[in-house]
Amino acid sequence: MDFELSEDQRAFADTARQFAHTELAPFAAQWDAEGIFPRQAIAKAGELGFCGLYAPENAGGLALPRLDATLVFEEMAAVDPSTTAFITIHNMATWMLGTWATDAVRDQWGEALTSGQKLASYALTEPGAGSDAASLKTHAELVGNEYVINGAKAFISGAGSTDVLVLMARTGDAQSGARGISAFAVPANTPGISYGKKEAKMGWNSQPTRVINFDNARIPADHLLGQEGEGFKIAMKGLDGGRINIATCSVGAAQGALTQAQSYLHERKQFGKSLASFQALQFKLADMATELVAARQMVRLAASKLDAGARDASTYCAMAKRFATDAGFMVCNEALQLHGGYGYLRDFPLERLLRDARVHQILEGTNEIMRVIIARRMLEDDAPDAIR
Repeated sequence: MDFELSEDQRAFADTARQFAHTELAPFAAQWDAEGIFPRQAIAKAGELGFCGLYAPENAGGLALPRLDATLVFEEMAAVDPSTTAFITIHNMATWMLGTWATDAVRDQWGEALTSGQKLASYALTEPGAGSDAASLKTHAELVGNEYVINGAKAFISGAGSTDVLVLMARTGDAQSGARGISAFAVPANTPGISYGKKEAKMGWNSQPTRVINFDNARIPADHLLGQEGEGFKIAMKGLDGGRINIATCSVGAAQGALTQAQSYLHERKQFGKSLASFQALQFKLADMATELVAARQMVRLAASKLDAGARDASTYCAMAKRFATDAGFMVCNEALQLHGGYGYLRDFPLERLLRDARVHQILEGTNEIMRVIIARRMLEDDAPDAIR
């Protein structure tokens, strides 16, 4: 197994690192403090291909492997996990639209999304259907040549500030479960769609989060993605990649925090010596670095499994998401601790990295649900080979 990155992969990572330090780092604290959604910066990311990294080429995307995408997301998340996380969600929704939309819808939205000129939100979660996504109640009824949509979505990133919604809605009856869910591309300004207040959040403040309400919102029938009843399958395929993306954002945030801690230990002096000379702090730094490297390698292994279409890819995506988001938050927390009182101040980026990383343990499936997914796979008939 070759753990070394190729020359092309290193070039992608270097480009992303440069972009992050020139276009994100100078403004990330302001975007967080003022709740600014940086569409202009996201559009600049689109100019580099970062808004359509793994979207198909016929939609204007780069069609890169998920492994390559993690390299880009990690570099950006080391500076600004919140904005980067939105870009990963946009990538997921754009990939879904590019992969399953009709030619007409793909032609209308594909290149606008992959270029970052238009932005997409992913609308799955509902007020009463979070971890149990198959129980969603938002309904889409085919009436003539239109679908009429009624219901509500909650915790939707970018809602009210994006241009298209990749929506999961029920086309079957309530008893049909996952088999009755379909996916749609819904223009965000469709009459009948309204948006709730911008949620006040602990972190992720550079991207708005709102409830979306649908009251007899009508879209053309050709805005269906795939076939009726395929929505849950599409959603789950999207979430495998989404879990890798969020895990990568945690790795990036942790790398940013670790880098800050390394510098601070050399700069800060106590009792006549730099903090870097204290063995207890050296051991803490060593543990942080070890956990970070382990998380990074697990994420890259899961991405490679997904790229290869491995049967156990979903299990590895769940393991990577669980481990990397827990480890990433721990590293951010320890880095803040190493800074002492300064880490708690907004003059330093540690408290922002910590706040932004915390939600990663909740979204794209809570880490408790990740454990359920892993355990179920381990208890199947062929369990002895479940993680080999």
